[in-house]
Amino acid sequence: MVPAEVVDALAEAGIFRMLTPKRFGGYETNLRTLTEVSEVLGEADGSTAWTAMIVTVTNWLASLFPDEAQEEVFGADPDARVTGVAAPTGMGRRVPGGWMVTGKWSYNSGAPYATWAAVGALLQDENGAVVDQALVLIPASELKVEDTWHAAGMKGTASNTLFGRDIMVPEHRVLSVPAASQGTYPRSSREEEFLYTLPFGSMLLLCLVGPLLGLGKAALDLVTASAEGKPLSFTVHGRQADSVGVQIQLAEAALGLQTARLHVREAVNQIDQGSMDYSQRTQVRAQAGYAAQQVLTAINTLLNVHGASSFADTNSLQRIWRDANVAARHAGLVPTVGYEAYGKTLLGIKEPVSLMV
Repeated sequence: MVPAEVVDALAEAGIFRMLTPKRFGGYETNLRTLTEVSEVLGEADGSTAWTAMIVTVTNWLASLFPDEAQEEVFGADPDARVTGVAAPTGMGRRVPGGWMVTGKWSYNSGAPYATWAAVGALLQDENGAVVDQALVLIPASELKVEDTWHAAGMKGTASNTLFGRDIMVPEHRVLSVPAASQGTYPRSSREEEFLYTLPFGSMLLLCLVGPLLGLGKAALDLVTASAEGKPLSFTVHGRQADSVGVQIQLAEAALGLQTARLHVREAVNQIDQGSMDYSQRTQVRAQAGYAAQQVLTAINTLLNVHGASSFADTNSLQRIWRDANVAARHAGLVPTVGYEAYGKTLLGIKEPVSLMV
């Protein structure tokens, strides 16, 4: 997993505070800042970038909860690290004062370093009927972590599984997902805190592309530099750089990465301005998946240029390839879901595909 000293360095640099309210010592920046920072981190290491991005955006998510919950999370610890699993794989049973929650939550990136977790649960009334889908805030100390993350890529994210049984969650630590998807948050309204009015699904999904952009740039830089001295086997070219075929492929990869970056920037600018209608949000969801696919295509092209040596254990290109392919398979970046939602909007079909739009 990402070494503790790296996580400490991220905290010392204020990375985790980027989207935390200023009244708790945060910087309260914007989504553009988060995506640009995670892209730069991704150039160095995908797992570090992913962990930083997840914690930072989940800190933003925690800032949507009622003020009492925010005070619990950030009041005593401005460097709080909240991680999350949106899938409602927990169950909350109505009890006096709140909900008794039991669940198992997989793919919790950054789990070993979390101070709090925001996890998904279906809420049941006294008769056992499901009345809402929610995210509930639970102190990390009340959850158990099982080491289940043994993946081909993004190995350092430690995206392990959380377990909890009969955990009392007070009402102020509950956020309704259907309501949030419509822009209704239970926090107190403050005119100066515009950041916490931004669209729920768009914020949580588009940020996932930042580390991928960094991985793509790292691959392009590595292969371009290598082409200056690496021969093109079984040809007259002593340098790959002299091959028209290599030149064309590098151009294609660079343009693909720039296409991804431009889609992300356009979407980020729209989100940061706020007041997005449903059709705009479906476009952003589609752009996130499309940008991720553009990065994967570019990296595959670059591996074709670099050749079989790309997959040597000593070659960082194989780690970039593995990390990108795992990251791009996050449920929030599945391209066809975004395309379907956006396509329905283009056709005027009023049929929601996902709450995460």
